[in-house]
Formats: sequence, structure tokens, C-alpha cells
Amino acid sequence: MRNTAPQRSRRGLIILLGALAVLLIAIFFGIYSRVRAEADLAEATERAATPVVNIIHPEAGAPSQEIALPGNVQAFSDTAIYARTSGYLKRWYFDIGAHVKQGDLLAEIDTPEVDDQLQQARADLATAQANLQLAEITAKRNEDLLKSKSIATQDRDNAVGAYNADKTIVNSKQADMTRLQRLQSYEKVYAPFAGIITARSTDVGALIDAGAAPAARELFHLSSIDKVRIYVAVPQAYSRAIQIGSHANVTLDEFPGQRFQGTLARTSNAIDPVARTLNVEIDVDNPDGHLLPGAYATVHIPLPSDLRAATVTVPSNTLIFRKEGLQVALVRDGKAQLVPVKIGRDYGDKVEIVSGLQTADNVILDPADSLVGGSAVEMKAPESVTASGSTK
Repeated sequence: MRNTAPQRSRRGLIILLGALAVLLIAIFFGIYSRVRAEADLAEATERAATPVVNIIHPEAGAPSQEIALPGNVQAFSDTAIYARTSGYLKRWYFDIGAHVKQGDLLAEIDTPEVDDQLQQARADLATAQANLQLAEITAKRNEDLLKSKSIATQDRDNAVGAYNADKTIVNSKQADMTRLQRLQSYEKVYAPFAGIITARSTDVGALIDAGAAPAARELFHLSSIDKVRIYVAVPQAYSRAIQIGSHANVTLDEFPGQRFQGTLARTSNAIDPVARTLNVEIDVDNPDGHLLPGAYATVHIPLPSDLRAATVTVPSNTLIFRKEGLQVALVRDGKAQLVPVKIGRDYGDKVEIVSGLQTADNVILDPADSLVGGSAVEMKAPESVTASGSTK
């Protein structure tokens, strides 16, 4: 009979080793699953902590290559109207806002002193003319008598001298009367050119003093605004952009979205040594009267190609304002990087960047206030963002 005890022992050992192997495998897979789950959780947590940002590439150039400068609107013709004779205002015919034509009667002045002086001057002239007539007759009579040796030569010479003196007196009286007639004509005040009455500084019965400021007060102020002048101080650096006869656009805050076209008419041809600017006049047709004298306007002057800077344009919501200065956030190698920039012109929803950016840069839109340089970010494709900075 064979001994089966060793066989049972061997079989039991094999069973024991198999159970141990199964246990070790179960323990291994349990630990592995836990480690893998922890790793997946850590990765998911890290991925969730990494912000996803929208990016856009800067656009080359600027929406418009021009300089925008403040300007002052002035009437093309503008004058204060003063009295040329003294008296009292008899009546006026036009008030402020009235449109007048050249030669229209604006007011009448009552000048009794001038009228009396003119009447006296006429009487003096009549007397002088009568004396001249008598002196002429006397001179002719003496000339005839001298031929017959009835009078001395000296008497003839005295008569001729008296005649010449009386002729001079008549000319003097005539000139004085003409002067007073001209003063009397100034009783009527006429418009020197067509325009609009912008001020009336007198009224019926007011005492009128002849002359100009400061001794006298103006009666009316007249402006012609069918065409206006706009004066602009152009910085010396852009003085080469001024070309006589070229066009410029004018905008006003009270007319949003509307542009008035003007022409660069003339310059001072000299740089102001204090402000280092060139005084430029832009003439703008104003048939509707929208541009009012004294108004503030913005003049847009196009830049020639040789003065245009190589710039880029980005949406306004890419800018970061911090104590370090103006910055823009970029994505480089999967990390955020803050770079300083310098802006040129502000177009509202866009700004011109003159230094600090290139067209190939990945610029972050709407960067978070907590964003710091070197932090990991995940970016969307540039094509998922419109040029204006909004996502599709």
C-alpha cells in the first residue's frame, strides 16, 4: 500500500501558495487602483485649477493713421460795429440771431449837434461864395481899369489877392461842409457784410459815443458763418503732415458719428517757440449753420505714409491697469506672462499699441485680476474669438 501522506502535504502546500498568490495579486490591484485614483484626482484637480483663457492675435496697423487735435471754431468774418458819430439811438431794426444782407440798415442815430453844425457850415459856405463872387467882379473890373491907366497896378494886385484868398476860404468851407455831411451820413448804421447779428449792445435812447473800444461801446456784433475757420495748434513733430489744400475731418461732441469735411487753407509758416506748435487754419463750409463760432471741435488730419508708425491694435478689454503700469497678458509655453505696453490712440473698443506687442503674440482677453506672471493657463484657439474681443 502506497504512502499518500507526502502527496497530501504537497497538495496542501500548492493550495496554500496559490491562495497566497491570489491574495497578493488582490492586494496589488487594490493598492494600484487607489494610487491611480489619487493620481487621477490630483490631475483633475490641477486641470480644474488651471484657468482657461480666450486669446486673440493683435491686428497690424491702426484703424486710421491720423492725428486728432483740439480746435477752436471761429466765424469766417467777424466784426464789432461801432458808431462813427455821437448822439442818441433813434431806432434799431435787427436783434440777435437775425440774418442780414450787406448794406441792410441796422440802426439810426439822432445827432442834433451835427445837424446844427452842418446848417451853420452851409451858411458859412454861402457867405464865402458871395464874397468870392464879389472879389471876382472886383478883380475883373480892376483889370479893365488898369488897361486904361485909371488905377494903379497895386490896386489891381490887391483885388486879385483878395479874390484868391476868398477862393481858398470857399474851398475850406466846402471841405468843412463835406466833413459834416459825412458825419451826418453816419447817423445810419449799415451792415458791412452778410451775416448773423450775434449781439446787440444798445437800445433806443442810449447815448452813443463815436469811436471804438474801450472808449465806446459796440452797437452790434456781426458774424458770417456760411464758412468757418478752425484754428489748430499742430505739434512740431507732425508739422510735415500739413499740406495746404489737403482735406481734414472735423467732429463735434454734439454731433456724434458725423464728420464735417474741411480744407487746410493756410499756416503761420512758423513754429511757436514757446509751445513748439504750428498754427494751422482749416476752412469748413457751413451752409446749415451747425458749426457755431466759439465751439470746441476735434480736427482729424491724415498722416502721410512716411509718418505712419508700425503699430498694432488690440481690444480694450486686454489691458491691465496695475501699479507697475499698463500691461497686457500673453500666453507663452502654457504660462501667463505680463508685458508692459505703450498705447497710442484710443478708439473706444480698441486701442493702438505702439510698443510691446507683435502680431504673433497670444494676447489674453479679459484677464482676471488675480492673474500673475508665470501661472499656468490653458488657452482656446484664436479662431474661437472675434476680432472685437468677444467669443463666438
